[in-house]
Amino acid sequence: MLPAQLKPEHFTGYPPEAKELVRNHLQTLRQLPLSFLPLFLREAIAYDWKFPAERKELDTQLAYMAGLNAEQLQELMAPFARLRLSPEMERIDWVNEPREFSEQLTAYLWATHQIDAFREAALQFGQKTEAAKQAETASIARLGIAVIGRGAAENHYPLFRKLRRHGVYFSNVQASDGLRAVVEKTALRAEAHPIPFGHWYIEGAAAEEVPSSRITYVSYSSLGPIQEAVVATMRRAVETGTGPEALRTRLAQLGPQDVGMRDSTKEAAVLNRFKLSMLTEGSGTQLFSTTFVQWTAREALRRAQPVTLLVRFAPRQRERPMNELLARTEFKPELDPQGSLIDADMGAYYTWINLQRLPAADRSAFLVWFEDHNEAVAVGPTMPRGTESSSRISMRQLLEMLL
Repeated sequence: MLPAQLKPEHFTGYPPEAKELVRNHLQTLRQLPLSFLPLFLREAIAYDWKFPAERKELDTQLAYMAGLNAEQLQELMAPFARLRLSPEMERIDWVNEPREFSEQLTAYLWATHQIDAFREAALQFGQKTEAAKQAETASIARLGIAVIGRGAAENHYPLFRKLRRHGVYFSNVQASDGLRAVVEKTALRAEAHPIPFGHWYIEGAAAEEVPSSRITYVSYSSLGPIQEAVVATMRRAVETGTGPEALRTRLAQLGPQDVGMRDSTKEAAVLNRFKLSMLTEGSGTQLFSTTFVQWTAREALRRAQPVTLLVRFAPRQRERPMNELLARTEFKPELDPQGSLIDADMGAYYTWINLQRLPAADRSAFLVWFEDHNEAVAVGPTMPRGTESSSRISMRQLLEMLL
């Protein structure tokens, strides 16, 4: 089937809001080339479970395309239309299985040396739709906080080397009450600015307290049963000789109901699918808490675009051969606090980079702190770059200086 042949009944299997979305824009979708439309439907089919920022992105793209006349839309899609596809691609059920189409399209483009042309087409589309957006000014500057090194009694590794040049290195931070201060700061912002999915707390272990129901809380340790279900799927694939591509497809097919998750509310449904995707799409997120926290922070920033993000890294298990890790032979794995500190130091740097990719990055602020120790780096518009301070300062004072 080709896009021009689409009818409303082809989307009967879509979730309610996704179905309404595509049916309302069916005339526009019929004009899109096959090399583009299934990739768009891959996002649209999950519309019901996307964060507000993601839904807005899809709405904006559809509104932009619908606002073009036939010639303008044809010009926008021309780079995609020039890509050559095999006749077999038309026979895939790309309406209901857009992910499968996407995987086969990627393989075909690589095999036919068209992947660079596709990337250029996607880049041009992104630039044009982004330029069409109306500029928005956020009512609150973004704040990112990374707490690293939990359980590391001492350290001989030079921390924050990549971040020091961008802000102030503090060497005399009062460690007492530091964690409570950053958690309370997150809660205060959440209560003052009640934005759906706008304030996140991502934990590598378990939080002692989450003081506001307006905070979106994700904990690695609380996902134990879901991790076990995902790892069991991976283990069976290894035992049966399943290749990596087939394993990736199988993991992508897992739904919340397959791993015992229950959607009690609309918000829970959105968050459950996000949590599951962290374990099925990430590499190492199923086994290492530091990897899970870093990946979850990256995806939360990219997809939900929160105005507050607190991430707290915890010790991960020591690295061992993959077969041993998947086998779960140890009841209580050996932890590696020092190695985890080094992981988290780099994870904090990547979190800052991802924060810079969001709108109004010049107004955002970022703090990374070595938990229970006196080292921290603060980056933001009020912090002079590449400087140091040895003055005694509390975490609450530091947070006040930062924003």
